[in-house]
Amino acid sequence: MGGRAVGSLGEAKTPAPSAEFRRFRYEDLLQFCRAVLERLDVPPGDATQAAECLLEAELRGVDSHGLVRLPVYGKRIQAGVVKARPAITVQPRYAAVALVDGDNGLGPVVGCRAMDEALDLAERAGIGFVGVRRSNHFGSAAFYVKRAIRRGLIGFAISNAPPNMAAFGGRERFLGTNPMAVGIPAGGEEPLIFDASSSVVARGKIIVAAHRGKSIPEGWAIDPEGRPTTDARAALAGAVLPFGGPKGSAISFIIDILSGVLTGASFALHLNTLEDLKTEQNLGQVFAAVRTDLFLPAEEFARRVDEIMRMLKACATAPGIARVLVPGELEYRLESHNRDLGIPVAEEVVAQLVAFGSEAGIDFPPCRKDPALGG
Repeated sequence: MGGRAVGSLGEAKTPAPSAEFRRFRYEDLLQFCRAVLERLDVPPGDATQAAECLLEAELRGVDSHGLVRLPVYGKRIQAGVVKARPAITVQPRYAAVALVDGDNGLGPVVGCRAMDEALDLAERAGIGFVGVRRSNHFGSAAFYVKRAIRRGLIGFAISNAPPNMAAFGGRERFLGTNPMAVGIPAGGEEPLIFDASSSVVARGKIIVAAHRGKSIPEGWAIDPEGRPTTDARAALAGAVLPFGGPKGSAISFIIDILSGVLTGASFALHLNTLEDLKTEQNLGQVFAAVRTDLFLPAEEFARRVDEIMRMLKACATAPGIARVLVPGELEYRLESHNRDLGIPVAEEVVAQLVAFGSEAGIDFPPCRKDPALGG
């Protein structure tokens, strides 16, 4: 997870965005993103999927994977290192397994196709396991497991990423901040959604801090010499650190093997960065889906998930904590808040989007006018 809403098991107030921001209607931002992508020759349906992926991250407070990525996606299309109109293919492998070749399309477009294939396989066979090669940055992994939840299935999504993280004990970039998301539907309770990178913090957070000229907490990253740093720009030149030391390092390594090695995609030092406008990334991803009635009726599963969630939330709390939260609960609260009041967008991101939209001949929408909402 990344951005404004930090996942937590402790009660917290709705996170406040940075002081310099304006709020915008979801529908206005969706229309803008879609129009910009369509101007770049992305088909309307694909443009909608990519725009929804970016705005889903914004709604949940994960601004590091939100609108700030739109100009990067656009520039890669303009440079010819991402295809606006990929010919995505699906190769059945076994009864519940398929391989998707993304043909170097936008990550959210390839990811939605692969997740839907996993869901179709699971509905027929009980489980679905889909590997992906020749994909790109797919945004927030939660976006895909929510597709599974909407169809009443358990969803999993992982992706490898360019080497921006040092392995435990190392000082050079080797591992990606490889994310993993799990979504589990419930009955009366909100579903569980866990979405996290394998680093202490998503690198996008450091990018945001660097753009804002702010420092970062110690322990997030090291500089090029391997020394701990609080300078966001030095951190971007150096490497982020894995969460939990050797545990996060191992998890990232395993995700790279499953996403990159297993699928035939690029991996580790073979992966290129988003900023490289000369070469395809060939990211690897894996999407999986599981029916909830594998071993007992779906209704019984939903009841039992509700029960264990209520047990968790009833746990005695540590000093200063109001109550324990289910993973994803804080983000659900923030999503509802931002849908009602408008999505807060930092001023520097607004400036980037205004400029990029202008290049495409698309006007950026006006902010909400209520001053109480930050407009």
